[in-house]
Amino acid sequence: MVDLTVGMDSRFARLAMEVAHLDKRELEHLLWDRVLHRELLRSGKPVIVDKTPTNLLRWRRVADCWPAARYIFLLRHPVHVVESAIAARPRATPTDSTELVHLFLTQLVEARQSLPGMTVRYEELTADPEAATRRTCDYLGVPWEPTMIEYGRQDHGPFLQGIGDFTDRIRAGRVLPGRPAPTQAQTPEELRSLCRALGYL
Repeated sequence: MVDLTVGMDSRFARLAMEVAHLDKRELEHLLWDRVLHRELLRSGKPVIVDKTPTNLLRWRRVADCWPAARYIFLLRHPVHVVESAIAARPRATPTDSTELVHLFLTQLVEARQSLPGMTVRYEELTADPEAATRRTCDYLGVPWEPTMIEYGRQDHGPFLQGIGDFTDRIRAGRVLPGRPAPTQAQTPEELRSLCRALGYL
């Protein structure tokens, strides 16, 4: 969402927005809010939950745009995050994927230190999906539904790379068990500080 930008192609447009006391940043916030509002109306649901990974890189803008937002910090062992990134980006080198994950997780650590919210660990979610999703629903103030963990019964549209998960695991239609956590010896040195910051070491 926060990758959508606004352009003002004429001096008259810039003048009109100046008179309206709207700068480019505020116009982008209006655009983002309107797109999400449209999707919320189409869904018929009372709350929208957005899990766009790149929002993490601009979490300060997200917080500025939606000051009343509630945050859920979804954590996963950094080694497994790197493995997933490598699998999802076969054209990238493992080093590039590791550096990208490091950037994202560094922002996650900063966001968790700055914003209120609840934490859900991937490992808890895959071990007991019902308990983890019930706790999340309680936090959001929405009723829990069994289809939340049996999501294969619903039509969610196409699984496309770039706009959501697209791997074989998501196509299973149910929450699959996670992999065993790596030991400290199996954790590369460059990920250990992040592991400690996220409570994995």
